[in-house]
Amino acid sequence: MDHSERLRRLVLDVQPEDPPCASATPVSLDARTRCLVRFAALVAVDASSPSVRHEIDHAVSEGASAEDIVDVLEAIGPLVGRAKVVTAAPRVAIALGVDLDLLGEY
Repeated sequence: MDHSERLRRLVLDVQPEDPPCASATPVSLDARTRCLVRFAALVAVDASSPSVRHEIDHAVSEGASAEDIVDVLEAIGPLVGRAKVVTAAPRVAIALGVDLDLLGEY
């Protein structure tokens, strides 16, 4: 099924016949990119910490680096708002195992 047919189905809210599964995801995006996009979406909707952590873990297992994760967080800031990025930052730090010295220079 090409992209225009997939888009048509989304516009009409046509559910796929098969239950959702990994093979139903767009094949033009590699797994690493899909995970990074999903992570960005989770931040945009203020998803729970476990959801964010799960997607970060999955992204890292697919080859994303900690730098990639932070790049995505900074890239979406102007679109989703600084408050959502600041709210997500500690969750991201915990998921990446980064020990933030919050009493440091700032």
